[in-house]
Amino acid sequence: MEKLIITAAISGAEVTKEHNANVPYTIDEVVKEAVAAYEAGASIIHLHVREDDGTPTQDKNRFKEAIDAIKAVCPEVIVQPSTGGAVGMTDEARLQPTELHPEMASLSTGTANFGGDDVFMNTDTSIQNFCKTFQERGVKPEIEIFDKGMVDAANRYIKMGLINTPAHFDFVLGVQMAGEARDLAFLVDSIPAGSTWTVAGVGRYELPLAALAITMGGHVRVGFEDNIYLGKGEKAKSNADLVKRVADLAKLLGREIATPDEAREILSLAPRK
Repeated sequence: MEKLIITAAISGAEVTKEHNANVPYTIDEVVKEAVAAYEAGASIIHLHVREDDGTPTQDKNRFKEAIDAIKAVCPEVIVQPSTGGAVGMTDEARLQPTELHPEMASLSTGTANFGGDDVFMNTDTSIQNFCKTFQERGVKPEIEIFDKGMVDAANRYIKMGLINTPAHFDFVLGVQMAGEARDLAFLVDSIPAGSTWTVAGVGRYELPLAALAITMGGHVRVGFEDNIYLGKGEKAKSNADLVKRVADLAKLLGREIATPDEAREILSLAPRK
């Protein structure tokens, strides 16, 4: 079985310091969390950025500042910007970080209902525009999946030549689709042969789905974007706590952790220059 890629989604756009005081806002806080997560075993940092007051932003200059600061300390890590942004952002705003030509960035292939009035809109026209922009800028999409319909849409875009193969999927479960073992197995069986996949279990689903992914040959995403607790009623002190728990579990189950360069090879990314 190939080595395990651990992604750390260190902040997200919706979770705040009111939920967990350790959620990073400032560049210094982002770097501290990213480096600690990397040292704990993460080879990919899934990145949202905020203004210093916590306001989510897709400003490419803020992304560049954060990415440059992370790379100055751990140049080998893969930094994967989000193009999801926050609720209500325009497509043009959301696509800004791809102007920096990152190795990877997230790309959702459908609309996601986050509860209440929070809806992340992705029309078919928008998604096709995102796919074309990723190809033009040489960015590999991490295809973010919140339900089975998004897999079907992604498969359609692959057939249309809008998403290059081998594709990489990230199953975000526990939001729009449940996060039981049957749900993960159903999604894994629905993606094209030769694809790679990661699972991000939200809240209480994080650890059980991580264990399943480790044994099924997939990869794992953890971090404050998805879950702020280390245990019931116990808030994690850092993203590194969540990464370390998965790394320790993988070792118990006999699966080695991938370095960033090994992750690049698994994901068919260009070697680091």
